[in-house]
Amino acid sequence: MKEIKDIVLAAREAVSENNAMALATVVKVEGSSYRRPGARMLVTEDGRMTGAISGGCLEGDALKKALLAIHQRKNRLVTYDTNTAEGSAIGLQLGCNGIVHILFEYIDLQRTDHPIILLESLLQQRHEALLATCFSSDRQGEHEGTQLLVKDLTAEIQSVDTQFPELKEYINLARTNRQSVLASLTRAGENKEVLIQYLAPTTHLVLAGAGNDAQPVVETASLLGWEITVLDGRVGHATAGRFPRAHRLMTGPAEEVLKNIAIDPWTVFVLMTHNYRYDLSLLKELVHSPTPYIGLLGPKTKLLRMFADLRQDGAELTPAQQHIVHGPVGLDIGAETSDEIALAIIAEIKAVLNGRPGGSLKFLQTKIHAENPLIP
Repeated sequence: MKEIKDIVLAAREAVSENNAMALATVVKVEGSSYRRPGARMLVTEDGRMTGAISGGCLEGDALKKALLAIHQRKNRLVTYDTNTAEGSAIGLQLGCNGIVHILFEYIDLQRTDHPIILLESLLQQRHEALLATCFSSDRQGEHEGTQLLVKDLTAEIQSVDTQFPELKEYINLARTNRQSVLASLTRAGENKEVLIQYLAPTTHLVLAGAGNDAQPVVETASLLGWEITVLDGRVGHATAGRFPRAHRLMTGPAEEVLKNIAIDPWTVFVLMTHNYRYDLSLLKELVHSPTPYIGLLGPKTKLLRMFADLRQDGAELTPAQQHIVHGPVGLDIGAETSDEIALAIIAEIKAVLNGRPGGSLKFLQTKIHAENPLIP
């Protein structure tokens, strides 16, 4: 969601400066590429770019294509084939051995449903959503572009192209699997494709503990665009001066502060107050919440002691509850300093949320990125 946030903010600035814009979206990848379908970049007519559609090798040519879309006031689909001599000739040289299809959408501010408005609407909620980007496989075909399908997976589909009634089936597949899919459709001889992108809410990190070692954790999480709450039992520690990048600061007894935090499956906790009883009180409540991750700073003996104390209090944790508790917190990278420990913590949270083991990619036996299912 950070990329979407950055794009929305850049678009607001462009509107205030009366700058025309185009949105570039990776809609399809065949083979390997640096960015996957759903990656976006905003380009303004004065040449500013926000977001990324590659590791930097496509952006130069993409800027020209985006400016052309702005000038022509129409959507354009551009294909970059990194396997061909032509791809190398324009300076791509990606070395990824893939074909990348990018849709450039002119942002017509007169429309009430232009792509930026749709992206902005996603930031006003904490729900899973499905975003569709429609384009034509035919050279002369029409590219409808970005369309918001479902702002909340528990809600009904807002709109479906009546020309493609089977699209609803594919949307439900993306909703059920919580996975982006690419649907290939045919109508009256015209070949259409729709990237149905699954989007989860922004990760919300709740950091219990406002000591000096908590500061680099907040800084590192901020780089990823996470929502950050810092809480502590000490009034003088959880302050804006000490944590300028935190979105929310809270102080008070453990049981009280949790009452004021909305916990969902994208809310994660790190307990590092250096106060055993405070952390224990938080842990006792959090294991019954929807959080998928609770990190506990300290040695393994501290974690086992906490489990034993909870058991004595009649609150023995189930295997599933124990599974979400990570202590000692962080990946094993040999971290020693506060900055290194912060890196290990944030990396572990990212791995857990993505269902990845957090090991070295060197030993990965599969592709780095899961393929978006192509539905014929």
